[in-house]
Amino acid sequence: MSTLAPLRLLREPWNASEGNQSNATAGSGSTWCQGLDIPSELFLALGLVSLVENLLVVAAILKNRNLHSPTYYFICCLAVSDMLVSISNLAETFFLLLLEHGLLVVRASVVRHMDNVIDLLICISVVSSLSFLGVIAVDRYITIFYALRYHSIMTLQRAVVTMASVWLASTISSTVFVTYYRNNAILLCLIGFFLFMLVLMLVLYIHMFALARHHLRSISSQQKQPTVYRSSSLKGAVTLTILLGVFFICWGPFFFHLILIVTCPNNPFCTCFFSYFNLFHILIVCNSLIDPLIYAFRSRELRRTLREVMLCSW
Repeated sequence: MSTLAPLRLLREPWNASEGNQSNATAGSGSTWCQGLDIPSELFLALGLVSLVENLLVVAAILKNRNLHSPTYYFICCLAVSDMLVSISNLAETFFLLLLEHGLLVVRASVVRHMDNVIDLLICISVVSSLSFLGVIAVDRYITIFYALRYHSIMTLQRAVVTMASVWLASTISSTVFVTYYRNNAILLCLIGFFLFMLVLMLVLYIHMFALARHHLRSISSQQKQPTVYRSSSLKGAVTLTILLGVFFICWGPFFFHLILIVTCPNNPFCTCFFSYFNLFHILIVCNSLIDPLIYAFRSRELRRTLREVMLCSW
């Protein structure tokens, strides 16, 4: 292997023989099965924007003591997780540019080690991002349904233990995944984890949305002009819709790719789908760019602090 490839270990099915892959590709050789060539400059630009956005979020949370709460600490961890994607993409892009322009000459073994490091960073980001998305959902659920007991339930000590546990589990599981990625059981565990987090967030958000509707009906029956409350409930519903929509769009194709690797590595349709892996990868990068807009920039206090940080008024 002479060049790096993002998430190399998931790009193509390993449980299909070389001959079978060639036949499948030949049988699905239509134009739309040739994949999508995404320039490195686009990965570089998106990675830089995402890195700056998430750095601003982390800096703002560290700066403003009003944001030193479990909720914002979880958002900060999500930003750090997204930064891992940006850093890995930037490192890969710069490494590729140096190789292509002859400014760096390294042995194949060094390139393989670099591949493994990038794969590990991205896998840690995948697992930790999914975990912190679920933690944020649970935190908001507790905020709504156990508002009076929130500070006794979600103490700072429990928040720290939660964050440390997520990072430790993400690192260990990602290391195992990168080491034993040829085992279908490992892939099935990752797919199962994705589906579990998806169902968890869906159930929690539906329950929260149902509560918002219940409150709206209760207020409507007691007041003649519940405009403000209706607007607030609508805003919450829109936020939840955006969260789940972005989650589906950015992560769905990647995990569907994993499912096809396990179920139909030799099928012509699956082979066509595999050729679009770069598109699925860039969607993940876009998710790390969009996350700050959803989880952070919608907070008035955080927006104010971000303006201060950007104006260097530390």
